[in-house]
Amino acid sequence: MSTTNLTKDYWENRYIENEIGWDIGEISRPIKEYTEQLSDKNLKILIPGAGNAHEATFLHQNGFKNVFILDIAEQPLENFKKKNPDFPDEHMIHSDLFHFENSFDLILEQTFFCALSPTLREKYVEKMYSLLKPKGKLVGLLFNTFEENTNPPFGGNKNIYKLLFEKHFHLETMEVCYNSITPRHEKELFFIAKPK
Repeated sequence: MSTTNLTKDYWENRYIENEIGWDIGEISRPIKEYTEQLSDKNLKILIPGAGNAHEATFLHQNGFKNVFILDIAEQPLENFKKKNPDFPDEHMIHSDLFHFENSFDLILEQTFFCALSPTLREKYVEKMYSLLKPKGKLVGLLFNTFEENTNPPFGGNKNIYKLLFEKHFHLETMEVCYNSITPRHEKELFFIAKPK
Protein backbone atom coordinates (compact mmCIF):
# COMPACT_ATOMS: atom_id res chain seq x y z
CA MET A 1 0.00 0.00 0.00
CA SER A 2 1.56 3.28 -1.05
CA THR A 3 0.79 6.44 0.86
CA THR A 4 -1.23 7.70 -2.08
CA ASN A 5 -3.79 4.90 -1.56
CA LEU A 6 -4.93 5.84 1.95
CA THR A 7 -8.51 6.14 0.76
CA LYS A 8 -11.87 5.91 2.48
CA ASP A 9 -12.04 2.22 1.45
CA TYR A 10 -8.59 1.54 2.92
CA TRP A 11 -9.65 2.89 6.32
CA GLU A 12 -13.09 1.25 6.13
CA ASN A 13 -11.40 -2.11 5.62
CA ARG A 14 -8.92 -1.55 8.46
CA TYR A 15 -11.86 -1.15 10.86
CA ILE A 16 -13.91 -3.98 9.38
CA GLU A 17 -10.91 -6.33 9.68
CA ASN A 18 -10.09 -4.89 13.13
CA GLU A 19 -6.58 -3.97 11.98
CA ILE A 20 -6.37 -1.01 14.33
CA GLY A 21 -3.18 -1.53 16.30
CA TRP A 22 -2.97 2.19 17.09
CA ASP A 23 -6.24 1.98 19.08
CA ILE A 24 -5.37 1.46 22.77
CA GLY A 25 -9.02 0.79 23.68
CA GLU A 26 -9.45 3.85 25.89
CA ILE A 27 -8.66 7.55 26.04
CA SER A 28 -4.89 8.08 26.21
CA ARG A 29 -3.57 9.27 29.56
CA PRO A 30 -2.10 12.56 28.30
CA ILE A 31 -5.36 13.64 26.66
CA LYS A 32 -7.41 12.38 29.61
CA GLU A 33 -5.36 14.40 32.07
CA TYR A 34 -5.55 17.48 29.86
CA THR A 35 -9.33 17.29 29.42
CA GLU A 36 -9.85 16.70 33.14
CA GLN A 37 -8.47 20.22 33.67
CA LEU A 38 -11.09 21.82 31.39
CA SER A 39 -13.74 23.63 33.38
CA ASP A 40 -15.90 24.94 30.51
CA LYS A 41 -18.22 22.08 29.54
CA ASN A 42 -19.64 24.20 26.70
CA LEU A 43 -16.43 24.20 24.68
CA LYS A 44 -17.04 23.23 21.07
CA ILE A 45 -14.63 20.34 20.53
CA LEU A 46 -13.66 18.44 17.37
CA ILE A 47 -11.92 15.07 17.26
CA PRO A 48 -10.83 14.59 13.62
CA GLY A 49 -10.04 11.14 12.26
CA ALA A 50 -11.74 10.04 15.44
CA GLY A 51 -11.79 6.30 14.83
CA ASN A 52 -13.50 4.64 17.78
CA ALA A 53 -13.38 8.02 19.53
CA HIS A 54 -12.54 6.98 23.08
CA GLU A 55 -11.83 10.66 23.77
CA ALA A 56 -15.39 11.58 22.78
CA THR A 57 -16.81 8.84 25.00
CA PHE A 58 -14.86 10.17 27.97
CA LEU A 59 -15.85 13.79 27.30
CA HIS A 60 -19.50 12.93 26.71
CA GLN A 61 -19.67 10.90 29.92
CA ASN A 62 -18.14 13.82 31.79
CA GLY A 63 -20.69 16.41 30.75
CA PHE A 64 -19.22 17.92 27.59
CA LYS A 65 -22.23 18.31 25.31
CA ASN A 66 -20.63 20.10 22.36
CA VAL A 67 -18.26 17.37 21.15
CA PHE A 68 -18.03 16.47 17.46
CA ILE A 69 -16.32 13.46 15.93
CA LEU A 70 -15.32 13.17 12.30
CA ASP A 71 -14.03 10.23 10.29
CA ILE A 72 -13.72 9.40 6.62
CA ALA A 73 -14.74 5.81 7.41
CA GLU A 74 -18.28 4.92 8.48
CA GLN A 75 -17.45 1.75 10.42
CA PRO A 76 -15.79 3.43 13.43
CA LEU A 77 -18.68 5.90 13.67
CA GLU A 78 -21.08 2.95 13.81
CA ASN A 79 -18.89 1.31 16.47
CA PHE A 80 -18.96 4.52 18.49
CA LYS A 81 -22.76 4.90 18.24
CA LYS A 82 -23.33 1.37 19.53
CA LYS A 83 -21.30 2.20 22.63
CA ASN A 84 -22.75 5.70 23.00
CA PRO A 85 -26.40 5.52 21.87
CA ASP A 86 -27.27 8.88 23.44
CA PHE A 87 -24.50 10.77 21.60
CA PRO A 88 -26.15 13.23 19.17
CA ASP A 89 -26.24 11.93 15.59
CA GLU A 90 -25.64 15.44 14.26
CA HIS A 91 -22.31 15.52 16.12
CA MET A 92 -21.07 12.46 14.20
CA ILE A 93 -19.62 13.60 10.90
CA HIS A 94 -18.87 11.12 8.12
CA SER A 95 -16.59 13.20 5.93
CA ASP A 96 -13.13 13.87 4.61
CA LEU A 97 -11.70 16.49 6.95
CA PHE A 98 -10.36 18.51 4.05
CA HIS A 99 -13.93 18.97 2.73
CA PHE A 100 -15.35 19.95 6.11
CA GLU A 101 -16.04 23.52 7.29
CA ASN A 102 -16.89 24.73 10.79
CA SER A 103 -15.18 26.41 13.75
CA PHE A 104 -14.14 25.05 17.14
CA ASP A 105 -12.73 26.10 20.48
CA LEU A 106 -10.62 22.98 20.79
CA ILE A 107 -9.39 20.29 18.41
CA LEU A 108 -7.98 17.09 19.92
CA GLU A 109 -5.30 15.27 17.93
CA GLN A 110 -5.04 11.54 18.63
CA THR A 111 -3.42 9.37 15.91
CA PHE A 112 -5.02 11.27 13.02
CA PHE A 113 -1.94 13.24 11.98
CA CYS A 114 0.16 10.05 11.87
CA ALA A 115 -2.46 8.32 9.71
CA LEU A 116 -2.24 10.91 6.95
CA SER A 117 0.27 10.67 4.16
CA PRO A 118 3.23 12.93 5.06
CA THR A 119 2.54 14.76 1.80
CA LEU A 120 -0.64 16.12 3.44
CA ARG A 121 0.99 17.52 6.57
CA GLU A 122 1.14 21.15 5.47
CA LYS A 123 -2.47 20.87 4.31
CA TYR A 124 -3.37 19.40 7.73
CA VAL A 125 -1.80 22.34 9.57
CA GLU A 126 -3.59 24.83 7.33
CA LYS A 127 -6.90 23.00 7.86
CA MET A 128 -6.51 22.92 11.64
CA TYR A 129 -5.78 26.64 11.57
CA SER A 130 -8.92 27.31 9.48
CA LEU A 131 -11.14 25.23 11.79
CA LEU A 132 -10.09 26.92 15.02
CA LYS A 133 -11.62 30.04 16.48
CA PRO A 134 -9.06 32.85 17.01
CA LYS A 135 -8.58 31.89 20.67
CA GLY A 136 -8.91 28.17 20.03
CA LYS A 137 -6.36 25.44 20.67
CA LEU A 138 -5.05 22.38 18.89
CA VAL A 139 -4.00 19.87 21.55
CA GLY A 140 -2.83 16.30 21.40
CA LEU A 141 -0.17 13.75 20.69
CA LEU A 142 2.33 13.22 17.89
CA PHE A 143 4.56 10.19 17.52
CA ASN A 144 8.14 10.94 18.53
CA THR A 145 9.59 8.30 16.24
CA PHE A 146 11.09 8.64 12.81
CA GLU A 147 10.84 5.63 10.53
CA GLU A 148 10.53 5.41 6.77
CA ASN A 149 7.17 3.63 6.83
CA THR A 150 5.18 3.05 3.67
CA ASN A 151 2.01 2.47 5.73
CA PRO A 152 0.67 4.44 8.69
CA PRO A 153 1.54 5.34 11.36
CA PHE A 154 3.97 7.91 10.00
CA GLY A 155 6.25 9.47 12.57
CA GLY A 156 8.57 12.40 12.93
CA ASN A 157 10.33 14.35 15.62
CA LYS A 158 10.08 17.61 17.50
CA ASN A 159 12.22 19.58 15.05
CA ILE A 160 10.20 18.45 12.04
CA TYR A 161 6.90 19.24 13.77
CA LYS A 162 8.02 22.64 15.05
CA LEU A 163 9.01 23.74 11.55
CA LEU A 164 5.67 22.54 10.24
CA PHE A 165 3.38 24.03 12.88
CA GLU A 166 5.13 27.33 13.51
CA LYS A 167 3.97 28.72 10.16
CA HIS A 168 0.42 29.07 11.54
CA PHE A 169 0.63 28.37 15.28
CA HIS A 170 2.31 29.49 18.48
CA LEU A 171 3.49 26.33 20.23
CA GLU A 172 2.77 26.67 23.94
CA THR A 173 4.36 23.30 24.55
CA MET A 174 5.73 20.32 22.65
CA GLU A 175 7.40 17.88 25.00
CA VAL A 176 7.92 14.16 25.43
CA CYS A 177 4.98 12.79 27.44
CA TYR A 178 5.65 11.78 31.02
CA ASN A 179 2.38 9.83 31.22
CA SER A 180 2.26 7.69 28.07
CA ILE A 181 1.26 4.06 28.29
CA THR A 182 4.29 1.76 28.67
CA PRO A 183 4.54 0.65 25.00
CA ARG A 184 4.67 4.32 23.96
CA HIS A 185 7.09 5.51 26.65
CA GLU A 186 9.18 8.37 25.17
CA LYS A 187 7.52 7.77 21.79
CA GLU A 188 4.86 10.50 22.12
CA LEU A 189 5.03 14.27 22.16
CA PHE A 190 2.27 16.22 23.89
CA PHE A 191 1.61 19.58 22.29
CA ILE A 192 -0.60 22.64 22.69
CA ALA A 193 -0.79 25.03 19.74
CA LYS A 194 -2.66 28.33 19.37
CA PRO A 195 -3.41 30.02 16.05
CA LYS A 196 -1.19 32.99 15.19
